[in-house]
Amino acid sequence: MPFLNIASYFQAYGIIDFLLPFLLVFTIIFAVLQKVKLFGDDTKKQFNVIIALVMALIFIVPHMTGSYPLGYDPVQVINEALPSISLVAIASVMLLLLLGIFGGDFAKAAMPIIAVAAIIFVVYIFGSTSALNLWQAPNSFFDWWTPALTELLIIILIFGLIVWFITKEPGQGTPGKDIVESFGKLFKKNNE
Repeated sequence: MPFLNIASYFQAYGIIDFLLPFLLVFTIIFAVLQKVKLFGDDTKKQFNVIIALVMALIFIVPHMTGSYPLGYDPVQVINEALPSISLVAIASVMLLLLLGIFGGDFAKAAMPIIAVAAIIFVVYIFGSTSALNLWQAPNSFFDWWTPALTELLIIILIFGLIVWFITKEPGQGTPGKDIVESFGKLFKKNNE
C-alpha cells in the first residue's frame, strides 16, 4: 500500500499533471535542438536549454490554468496515450526478439513492417484518446467486438505463428519472405 500512497501524492501535488509532461517535452525538444543544430554548429548549449524550457512551459502552463479548450488539452492526450504507446513499444521489441530467434535475416527484413505497424498503432492511439476522440474503437461499430476478443485473436495469431515456425520443414521456405525482404529494401539507405 505504500506505493498507492506515493501515487496519490504524485497526483495531489501535480507531479503527474505538471512535472512529468514538462520533463518529457523539455527533454525531447532539447535533444532535437542539440541533434539538429538549428542555429549552427557553434551554438551554445544554453540557447537550446532556454528554447526547450520556454516551449515546455508554454505547453504546460495553459493546462495548469485550464486555458486549453475542452478536448484539446495536449497534457491530457499525453497522459492518456503514453501507457498504450509504451505497450506498443514493448510488443514491437518482443516481436523482434521472437523473430530474431528464428533467423536474423528475417528479423531484419521484418523491421520496416513492424515499424510501419507501430506508427499506425501510435496514430490510432493518439486519435482514440478521450481528449481527442477522432475515431472510435472497433467495439463502437460492432457490439460483439470486445477487448477480450481482441486479446484472444492476438494470442491465437502469435501462437499460430510460433507453431508454424516450429513445425515447418527445414527446406521449406518462408511464405511471403520475398515480399518482406523487398519491403525492407525500400527503407535501406542507398550507400551503394
